[in-house]
Amino acid sequence: MSVPGYEISSEPAKIDIEVVYRFLTEKSYWSPGIPRDVVEKAIKNSLCFGVYSEGSQVGFARIVTDKATFALVADVFVLEGHRGKGLSKWLMREVMEHADLKGLRRLLLLTSDAHALYAQFGFTEIGNPWRFMEVLRSDIYTKPA
Repeated sequence: MSVPGYEISSEPAKIDIEVVYRFLTEKSYWSPGIPRDVVEKAIKNSLCFGVYSEGSQVGFARIVTDKATFALVADVFVLEGHRGKGLSKWLMREVMEHADLKGLRRLLLLTSDAHALYAQFGFTEIGNPWRFMEVLRSDIYTKPA
């Protein structure tokens, strides 16, 4: 699958950190106010995918993984002016078919509004949620140090 006029790459050098940072800090519901240095560190230490149109980044997905047993899909977005073209489905297909992610025992993600998208790729609600625990600091980027 592809979308005419767009490309997807997992080449780290192509990631436009400014585009990712602006979206995460200003537009996302999951990381408002995230510091730029945190975004840079997260990108550096993850497997990232960019969606590009005419050389400009218009989408992103970040995968935290050991490349052997586990991955967490995070920070998935397509910029507003590029939505409705099938880019998120294509992006997720590229993620799921990436050589470093095939055969993993568990993939996780969190979403408040894209359940239907991720269900197309086999994601379901967590079975046995009582087994999962978390430390959540939801105000960490907005709370004064």
